[in-house]
Amino acid sequence: MIRKLLLIKTSFVLMMSVAYADNLITIEQVTSGNSNSITVSVEGSNNEVNFSFGGASNTVDIDQKGDNSYVGYTSAWGSGASWGGDLDGDSNNLNVTQTCNQSPCGGDKFEFHIAGNSNDVDFYQGYRVDADGTLHSIDDYEYGGHFTQLDIHGSNNTFLGSQRSNNSGHEHSNITNIYGSNNDVYTRQESNQDKTLNLTINNSNNDVDMIQKGSATHSATVTMGGSYATNLYMLQQGSTAQSYSLTQDCQTTGGCSVSVTQGN
Repeated sequence: MIRKLLLIKTSFVLMMSVAYADNLITIEQVTSGNSNSITVSVEGSNNEVNFSFGGASNTVDIDQKGDNSYVGYTSAWGSGASWGGDLDGDSNNLNVTQTCNQSPCGGDKFEFHIAGNSNDVDFYQGYRVDADGTLHSIDDYEYGGHFTQLDIHGSNNTFLGSQRSNNSGHEHSNITNIYGSNNDVYTRQESNQDKTLNLTINNSNNDVDMIQKGSATHSATVTMGGSYATNLYMLQQGSTAQSYSLTQDCQTTGGCSVSVTQGN
């Protein structure tokens, strides 16, 4: 059952599959005359998709399985309909998959605001995805409860990430924020305890891999900037809590490189 479906304009293609009751889908087009493609698949109860969009040639694919999940405008400032849409820009690809197979589900949340062009975002909650895009099978015990707030204001960025529990814990958090262009970012969090991962990129052409895994409470905060790009690889793992913080201002001609591995 669809409780509410709001379509303000009709210059986009919407494909939709909804199973079970009490799901809410609200999609608002705030600019006219543009062609966009949106696919929403919902299987479960009390799930919500709620966002506005502008721009042209954007592709959105949302797949929710389980209960209490959300994809849409960011809770940090509310709906962006008045300034062009929660997804604004051209030729962006956004793919969000959320899965919970236990009861009660903690409720995954994925929030976004993309004001640039030609960004490619793929994010999986309840799965593990590798840096090469390989998607592993769903957890045997996935309780959901993961949170990601995205924000991308630049163009030609690639963002790939995942969050998974594999036990009764949940609540992995990933904030992100990317304001430059041509960045290639991969993030992964898996198993528990609860993990946090904050990333802000204020320049362009960075190549970043950040992985937190294992049973311990790991945390990371990274801010990158400067006149030149940085290649960053961070791995925190194991059963002992690890913490990493980096504020990078790369002024080295040809770029900078940072690699850190903590835990075993």
